[in-house]
Amino acid sequence: MNDRVEILCGTCPRHCRLADGSTGFCRARKAEGGRVIAANYGKISSIALDPIEKKPIAFFHPGSNILSVGSYGCNLRCPFCQNDGISQQGGDAVPCQTATPVELADLAMRLKDEHGNSGLAYTYNEPLVGWEFVRDCAKEIHARGMLNVLVSNGCASEEVIAELAPLIDAANIDLKGPSQDYYDWVGGDFKAVCKAIAMLHEAGCHVEVTTLIVPGRNDNDEDMDAVATFIASVSPDIPLHVTRFFPRWRMMDASPTPIAILHRLADVARRHLSRVLLGNC
Repeated sequence: MNDRVEILCGTCPRHCRLADGSTGFCRARKAEGGRVIAANYGKISSIALDPIEKKPIAFFHPGSNILSVGSYGCNLRCPFCQNDGISQQGGDAVPCQTATPVELADLAMRLKDEHGNSGLAYTYNEPLVGWEFVRDCAKEIHARGMLNVLVSNGCASEEVIAELAPLIDAANIDLKGPSQDYYDWVGGDFKAVCKAIAMLHEAGCHVEVTTLIVPGRNDNDEDMDAVATFIASVSPDIPLHVTRFFPRWRMMDASPTPIAILHRLADVARRHLSRVLLGNC
């Protein structure tokens, strides 16, 4: 008889079933004491004061800086991951410092007057695998009259998005491809990402979208037309960043996206969207 008890993680559509003491696919969530916790809570692998345009957020408080923090872990396995040193690693492999939400919010506040800091951005790895820390920090940031920015793959449950949406002022969500077939390649859920974009927009969050153009994968007109058509169905005024791929992680033998292809696909997207930008060029 198998007495092993498994706990369902509801953070993302992957729905990992975890025995006590085990860690989920994202490497950041762990079953402990009969519940699933964020094992990366308060563990900071990366912190920097960045221009908000670097997130990329182009049309929300332009010219301001934002304190940006990341931890470790991700619930996708994009073979082109640009932050694999933290996103595709567990906690034992990533040097981290610890910080409480109050400490980060106080630091954000101190940087406001000296460096034009507008708030706190949750970025670098996938922040939603540790959504509880995002929630707790976001509450502290709002209590100080500052702004919260989410940079995410958007592959989370509706419950997580609904809890965070009232706290997030701006977000850049990766819409990596036009269909579930593409998301099977990166290990995600296409419909969940689309739902996250729509829910954040409906909650009044300023939303921008990024699509990385990977040669041979999503670099044709039909794929871009599908991406732009969906975004326009939420709002034709959502900015889309059409972004150049560079070889990273498991795709080091690939070539960068030709810039001419980016220009062509941006023109396709402009048939549906009022604001289309090129990234990484």
